[in-house]
This record gives sequence, C-alpha cells and structure tokens, in this order.
Amino acid sequence: MRPELVKTLAQIVGDAHVYTGSDRVAPFVTDWTRRFGGPCLAVVRPGDAGEIAEILRACAAARVPVLPQGGNTGLVGGSVPAAGGNQPPVIISMLRLTDLGAVDELSGQVTVGAGATLGEVQRHAVRAGWRYGVDLAARDSATIGGTVATNAGGVHVIAHGMTRAQVVGIEAVLADGSVITHLSGMLKDNTGYDLASLLCGSEGTLGIITAVRVRLHRPLGRTTVSLIGVGSYAEALELMSRAGIASESNAPGSRLLAAEVIDAPSMDLVCSVADLPWPLEQRWSIVVLLEIVDGGDGSGLPLDESADAVVAFSASDQERLWAYRERQAEAYGVTGVVHKLDVSVPLSKLAACADELVALINTLPDVDTFGIFGHLADGNMHVEIVGPAADDLRADLAVLECVSRYGGSISAEHGVGRAKAAHLHLCRSAAEITAMRAIKGALDPQGLMNPGVLFV
Repeated sequence: MRPELVKTLAQIVGDAHVYTGSDRVAPFVTDWTRRFGGPCLAVVRPGDAGEIAEILRACAAARVPVLPQGGNTGLVGGSVPAAGGNQPPVIISMLRLTDLGAVDELSGQVTVGAGATLGEVQRHAVRAGWRYGVDLAARDSATIGGTVATNAGGVHVIAHGMTRAQVVGIEAVLADGSVITHLSGMLKDNTGYDLASLLCGSEGTLGIITAVRVRLHRPLGRTTVSLIGVGSYAEALELMSRAGIASESNAPGSRLLAAEVIDAPSMDLVCSVADLPWPLEQRWSIVVLLEIVDGGDGSGLPLDESADAVVAFSASDQERLWAYRERQAEAYGVTGVVHKLDVSVPLSKLAACADELVALINTLPDVDTFGIFGHLADGNMHVEIVGPAADDLRADLAVLECVSRYGGSISAEHGVGRAKAAHLHLCRSAAEITAMRAIKGALDPQGLMNPGVLFV
C-alpha cells in the first residue's frame, strides 16, 4: 500500500473519486471474460485532462504503474491489472469524461470525451442528422476512448472502416504528464507524425486518450436485413460477394453495410439462452446475416427461389434478426469461462482456415463446446471455446498458430492485451516488434503505462 500516493490522488480528484478496498474496486479489476484480473492500488476517477496529468506525474514520481480504463468491456485482459503483478497499478477510470460537443455541420465532425459510451455518441449524432460509423453489441458500455485505444471494429467495417478511419483529432496525456491536443479535424494537415493514428490501437501503453474528434456520416437510407442458410464458409463468402454486386447494381448509394456469419452451434446456443426460435425452415451449418442499403425493398439481396432465408424490412423486425448475432457473446458467457479468440484471415483463405479450425478444436482435450461467429465481410472470426480452465492456454495457442499459418492476425479488433502479448511474433516480424518497442520506450521511458499489455 502507498498511503502517501493515495492521499495525493485524493487531493487531485477529491476523496469521493478515489476507490480503495476490495469491494469498491471489484468492478474494475476483472474483465468481462472473467479470465483476467488482479489487484490494484486504487481506482481514480478524474474529471478532466488536467487532473489526469497531475495523476500521471504523481505516479511517475512514486514509480507506480498506471492503467487507463473505459467501460471495461475488453476481452484480452488489456484494461485490468495482471494477476500476481509485482506492483499493483493505479487504475484511471475515464467514466467522468463524458462531454459531447456540438456537431460541426460543415465538416460532419464532433469532439467527444473519452468516457462517453459508443451508444451515447451514436444517439448524439443521430439527433443532429448524422450517424457514427462504428457499431458493436457493447455500445452502451464500451467507451469512445476504449474503442479508440483498441481500434475497435464492429459490424460496419466494410462500409466505414475501423475506428482509426473515423478519428480526425485527439487529446491525450503522455506518461510525463504533458498534454497533447490536436482537435482541429482538418483533413489536410501534413505537418509531421499523425499522433492520433499512433495512439489509436496503442491500448493505453503510450498515453491516456482524454478526448477524440471523429468524422460522422450522413444517414444511408432504408436497409434490408436478412438471415440466409448456407452449407459452408465457402458458400457464405460466395453469397456475400453476390450481395455486394447486387447492391452496387441498384440505385446510387446502394451498398453492402454488414455481412456476418454464425455457425450452427452458436445459433443453437443463442436460441436456447435468449429463448429465440430457430429462424429458418431448415437447419444449416452456417447462417449469414446481410444488411444492405437498398431503399428497404430487398432488391439488393442475392436470393433465388431455392434460398432458405428470412428478410426484415421494418426496424423492429431487423432488430429481431440482429439479436441472433449481437447476443452471441452473452449466450457463450452464461456457459462458464470462455476462451475468446478474436482472429482474422485474408478472405481468400477464410473458408479453408475456418474448416481447419473446426477440425482442430474437435481434437483438443477438455473442450465442452465451441463455435464460430463474426464479421464475414472483413475476415474476422470470433472463436469461442468452453471447457478448458481459465489458465489452460493450449486451445488458445492452437487457434492462434493455425491462424498464423494462413497469414492471419491473432487479434482482429479486440487488441493484444495481456492474453496475446507472448504470441505477437505469430503475426508481426522481429523488426516490427523492435520498432514498436522503440516507440514505447521513447514515450514511456519508465515503462509505467499499462505494463504487460502488448509486450511481455
């Protein structure tokens, strides 16, 4: 315990915003998967960048590590302390930084606090006649700062790109307490390194993001959502390809907005847990969800008379179909401790890799159940494995090594965190890792910013 440091932190943010004791810090020290967590010195809830700068200077002077945390919806241990760490960190919760700036109608941009949730930003944009391009199931608990720090993806990457593509400006506090602010949002600004892009995806290892300026998009118009049964991943990819062609052949502005995939075990599980009916006439190995901007008339769907599909046109029916995909994480969560492997492979290799993963996991010991769902359009598969103990990493490593053999990434959108730090070499060269370490060392020479995350 560092009573003098805790006292200093209370002087900075006020006694009410410093939590100590196991009961008060419990919601902040274990991640959503229940696989990762450890002790912390204290949880501090600053109200602005100035207070964060003071906190970082105090922690640097005491040589105590710090760990920024948003909504704590991470799945790779990147936002919680390490178990058995030599020096428990100070957790800096960003949940008080919730400012929502006025939407700039000329540029289609808005500046928001890092603690605002994704859902709050989405609704703020809609009220002004715009939309934010990133969406994911944890929208009402994941914070903007957390989604930027992990370069989150979600369901609309094929239409708008990852979070990094939305960020046009940033404010952050570096390890030494210095504040960098570049929130003008100018699209043409070639004045050196793009610090916003550098901090996006850095997982709290380089600095603490306090505010972000993001680009917005005009509403896309009416959409059609469908669930379609197919026999294999190869058929799913071919269907998605035809959907893109069909939507692009319609009126200008028509396009594929989302393409998701759910395998039969995952569909069975979500139907059971969420009390949902099997949505199609037949049982299929794979169910594809397509969302297409086509005026809401279904003209962009690549369906023939033999297709086993259900199509939704109204908002309520579309929400009902999306539930089969968005409630997957919840469904697996009730089965016990889940090994969640967020991976991606080139689309040309996805079918072969997915087939090999299924065969491989079927041979692994202690596996009770497993399934695959994810973002078909960008090659992102979420492999969920239930059965092995939380600290049994054999299944994790087998999946990551398989993905590596197909030239894929061991982390598609959730970050590296602590869970995959030891396996970064599977998809990054030694030269790349050395370069990243050099950047880390330059901005955080004491190594106090989220140690153990990204690098071992």
